[in-house]
Amino acid sequence: MSEVSLARQVDFVFRQLEHELTGALAGTVLIIVRNDTIGKFGIKHHPIHIQEDEVQAEGAGLTKEQVDRFRVLAVDALKMKRNWTHGEILYDFSVRSNRKGWSASVLYESNYNMSTWNYVPYSKRNGLIDYSS
Repeated sequence: MSEVSLARQVDFVFRQLEHELTGALAGTVLIIVRNDTIGKFGIKHHPIHIQEDEVQAEGAGLTKEQVDRFRVLAVDALKMKRNWTHGEILYDFSVRSNRKGWSASVLYESNYNMSTWNYVPYSKRNGLIDYSS
């Protein structure tokens, strides 16, 4: 997968989750990225809701066409990703109660690991500050 673009990987993820997304009322698609490669993905969704004090099973949620548009939105949103290779992408979605529309948002979280950086000790030449003292 490391030779496949992140956009193609996101497209693949949404195709794999299509059966879970179709009919879902609201939730979050979670993608974990390392070295611009997706290592883990899944969906968190709300299988029940309360309406007029009654617990009801998930009703009519995203249609197949809405899932397809969601996939395109997810891939297009990658244009906003800036200069990070490790982190999480969260795609939140919900279907409006009248089912005439839906909404989605994207949250990027970049992650960095200090143990992978080469720490250079303080030097007047390179201007780095030694915080160890």
